[in-house]
Amino acid sequence: MRKVLYFLSLTAVLTSCSEGNKKTEQKLEKATAEEWKIASSMFGVLPTEAINEENPSNESKIQLGKMLYFDTRLSKDGNISCNSCHDLATFGVDNKATSPGDTGEFGDRNSPTVINSALQFVQFWDGRAKDVEEQAIGPILNPIEHAMPNEKEVINRLSEVAEYVKLFKEAFPNEKQPLTYKNVGNAIGSFERTLLFPSRFDRFLAQESNSYLLTAKEAQGLRDFQEAGCVTCHSGNMLGGNMYQKFGVYGNYWEMTGSKKQDEGRKEVTGQENDKYHFKVPTLRNIAKTAPYFHDGSVEKLEDAVKIMAKLQSNVEITDEQASNISAFLGTLTSKIPEEVTQAPTLP
Repeated sequence: MRKVLYFLSLTAVLTSCSEGNKKTEQKLEKATAEEWKIASSMFGVLPTEAINEENPSNESKIQLGKMLYFDTRLSKDGNISCNSCHDLATFGVDNKATSPGDTGEFGDRNSPTVINSALQFVQFWDGRAKDVEEQAIGPILNPIEHAMPNEKEVINRLSEVAEYVKLFKEAFPNEKQPLTYKNVGNAIGSFERTLLFPSRFDRFLAQESNSYLLTAKEAQGLRDFQEAGCVTCHSGNMLGGNMYQKFGVYGNYWEMTGSKKQDEGRKEVTGQENDKYHFKVPTLRNIAKTAPYFHDGSVEKLEDAVKIMAKLQSNVEITDEQASNISAFLGTLTSKIPEEVTQAPTLP
């Protein structure tokens, strides 16, 4: 609660800084030094590492993880890999509302991006995995996703490939039996922990230029983002990914999103009524590239998603212009993904 109040107080300061802009909407101005100072304290730049002390990384483990990430052997009939739903060439998503699994059946929830995801406090929309290592092995046994029958079948399949046996030994040199189901997740998790890519907004926060690297429209979008209360949940260096929140504080989300299913979110994990309709707040990094939006991919356009969130979460009606400005600001959160990251390795 103290953290929320802190963010709200910062929002109030920024609101006072931008009152002149609000009164003269046609005259957009770049971010001031004071606004940069507030934003820097509110967000903070993206870390360069996402360390898991329970899964120490090494280069062999990372390379093994990338191979497994792209390998269709981890699905029952060999139709999909991790990259099928979390395509690194398209910012870690497949841009579908929900994704088809190994049999072609579609799941109920949107596949979120894996880019920067290791920095989030939990994984999956309902938070059922504590980290990317645990998340990586969940879909493999899911009957609608990779549809592998059991852990033993996964290990048997990988054990038939001599190079995988060798690679697991190199990645986990101190383990008597390195090729285990848990280590499949540890390897993939190690690879995903390398997928940290900053954006132009990070350069703005680092004050790399006197122009602050934001256009006047983007700067106004940042102001509108604060004034609409978005920062209450989309805060920190991930602009989200650090708390659960009820989706639909001021109304029923499905009435505004057109969702076909009333997904109860985290309640399906905990069974607790007070978790009903609560979801992990997603990171807004690369949000301009990861449509469609929300847990079920029910909204196609970013501007529409911005309006819906303002109304449902803050009870604020924002204009088309404000939605456009906020979307322009959110565009500054787009990372540059190195081409070598997106290229599939040569599989054994």
